[in-house]
Amino acid sequence: MSDEKNRAPATMLVHGGTQRSQFKETSEAIFMNSGYSYPSSQYAEDLFLNKINKPAHNYSRFANPTMDMFQDRMALLEGAEAARAFATGMSAVTNAVMSQVRAGDHIVAARALFGGCRYVVEDLMPRFGVSSTLVDGRDPANFERAMQPNTKVIFIETPTNPTLELVDIAAVAKIAKAHGAKLIVDNVFATALFQKPLQLGADLVTYSATKHIDGQGRALGGIVLGSKALIEGDVHTLLRQTGPSLSPFNAWVLLKGLETLPIRVKQMTESAAKVAEFLAGHPKIERISYPFHPSHPQYELAKRQMASGSTLVALEVKGGREAAFALSDSLAVILISNNLGDAKSLITHPGTTTHARFTEEVRLESGITPGLLRLSVGLEDADDLIRDLEYGLSQV
Repeated sequence: MSDEKNRAPATMLVHGGTQRSQFKETSEAIFMNSGYSYPSSQYAEDLFLNKINKPAHNYSRFANPTMDMFQDRMALLEGAEAARAFATGMSAVTNAVMSQVRAGDHIVAARALFGGCRYVVEDLMPRFGVSSTLVDGRDPANFERAMQPNTKVIFIETPTNPTLELVDIAAVAKIAKAHGAKLIVDNVFATALFQKPLQLGADLVTYSATKHIDGQGRALGGIVLGSKALIEGDVHTLLRQTGPSLSPFNAWVLLKGLETLPIRVKQMTESAAKVAEFLAGHPKIERISYPFHPSHPQYELAKRQMASGSTLVALEVKGGREAAFALSDSLAVILISNNLGDAKSLITHPGTTTHARFTEEVRLESGITPGLLRLSVGLEDADDLIRDLEYGLSQV
């Protein structure tokens, strides 16, 4: 039998990590139980002391057979030694960051982050004695300049939310390692199909599984992946003791999502490229940002570290917020929603939704102008999406 790790992603995502019960079911089973019984008291003691060498569970807060299958399948796709699943993407990010620092430590992060991620770094961690410095992530030298003797973590997302700026993962990984820090990469926008942060030198990778992994707006979830030492050490310990656990039912839904991930993301990416090309030439669009469009200022970096441009397009409408609202409100196929990676195309105005809590100065510093919209391209026909946007722009 061929090694699971050597199979193509499409095969891994259908069969990887599957554990079948005595009934030999074809679809993965949902183990909707909280606890487990043990054959003896001695077995229970050995289990709690981690002396059982075969797969075993003692409580579903931190281990469950359905969760195991999701974690193992994602680890195969990512090329990671281990993974831990979480209730949401934000709980995964919070764990990844918090598990690697202690009071007195320091974090360097790119300033272009999703609002919730920036909150964790900039507002939450200082409450526990962990300071942070935010830098313009487009230039790796900015990370080097921000490093301090007590810097333990560099945190980035690339492409960034919502402006689709890029961070050079390999360059920043070298800086982190030279200073004895861990590099954590939020890889949601690129997906594990198009970008491999661990291969580029990252230590931990995080995903909101709510996005492309589920891909149909059904279930919340998150996951952190990395080396066995990091995942089974601090990441698992924090998960076990604080309990942001993924529901077994949600783990099952996410497993079903993984089966169709390559097909969905490939179609969405092809459509996103067509939509980006249309928008780039429209007179009412100030600028677009799509990693694989030649107009992207980091186009060469995108080609170097990504396999494709993925499913998100950022567009700035001439006329500011009023024009952006007029476009969004005139759409019939594309829905107004702050989610992404869905089968349905979704558009949001970051300045008044995902990044609304920031000051205008902070938003502009991050490239979030009043006219900026973030478009998540779904599975609809690309020509229908273009006609929808064409009509919307005619109303601006």
